[in-house]
Amino acid sequence: MAPSLPPESSRPSSPRLHRAGLWLALFAACCVASGVLNHWHMPAGGFIGPMLVGIAFGISGSGLRLPRRCFKLGQGTVGVLIAHTMTMSVLMTILDGWLVMVLATAITLLLSLLVGIVLVRYGGLPGSTAAWGTTPGAAAAMVAMAEEREDTDPRIVAAMQYVRVVCVVLVGALVSHWLGVSGAPARGGSGFPEDLAAAIDLAITLAVVGGGVWLCDRRMPAGALLGPMLIGTVLHLAGWATLSMPAPLLMLAYGFIGVYVGLRFDRAALATVARSLGKMVLASLVLIALCALSALLMVGLMDTSFITAYLATSPGGLDSMTIIAIDTHADVGLVVALQTLRLFTVVLVGPAMARFIARFAPPVKETF
Repeated sequence: MAPSLPPESSRPSSPRLHRAGLWLALFAACCVASGVLNHWHMPAGGFIGPMLVGIAFGISGSGLRLPRRCFKLGQGTVGVLIAHTMTMSVLMTILDGWLVMVLATAITLLLSLLVGIVLVRYGGLPGSTAAWGTTPGAAAAMVAMAEEREDTDPRIVAAMQYVRVVCVVLVGALVSHWLGVSGAPARGGSGFPEDLAAAIDLAITLAVVGGGVWLCDRRMPAGALLGPMLIGTVLHLAGWATLSMPAPLLMLAYGFIGVYVGLRFDRAALATVARSLGKMVLASLVLIALCALSALLMVGLMDTSFITAYLATSPGGLDSMTIIAIDTHADVGLVVALQTLRLFTVVLVGPAMARFIARFAPPVKETF
């Protein structure tokens, strides 16, 4: 007689426990990776570390997927962080040096266009995907815009964007050391609220994040990032609200972005990236060097330091460059102003740039 099975309700839910264990391991690994990179004072380590961990879990076949809403809320939090750094001096900087900034933005976009054409033609990557991957802007915004297109692989776009971010961070550290600029210790926002007023500020901040994502996502390009950024900037500059950005909240947002992107990788995507990784790094370094030359022109036209001009024209993205500017004591206002101008320009002309670059992709050979 076959042994009777225990009631279904009393059977151990091993798949569910296994999945919970994977999430716990993922969370622990992200904390370790972020802690190590932040200990090394690497800017944007809070999302580069979780992204690398997410890639490892993705290619291992874990089957984990972070909800898209978490990714959007992470972008919204970064948008509010940027709004928190905006001041009237940033707006005045844009007004006073708008002609130089427009020129610098045009030069950066032209250089990225040339590098993108070469990478599409000889890099062995799909045309539209490579075009979005070489477009300079906030990496999260570029990935979000690439996800809205059917002919683009957002995983490879994310890899190209963050490979360039890592290159910019490392080269920026070398440039800062060469110029004798010492990096400040890695800093987050303030701690969790300790009184009622701080709790109200945090509640308003969370409302801006959630409301901005809800209102602007899918209604404008990269709306999950730009919506909370615009709403938060208006509230901040008008003095209607005090934005609060606790360090744990910021690290959670960076972690959401990194894990979401990383978990989308599989072995096939990794193989595609691995075959072209050397070309991605070379293209990033060439673009960084060309942008550094344009920074020399900016120094001559504006009363600013080279490190400020370098970070302002660097193709690393608004979020990363803001953090690096704070750590290296550069003119944060000028960096944010020019990076913001370029971000809005890329949002407007990015699709047209990508379509133009994709035209230079080599023809696909038909097999019979």
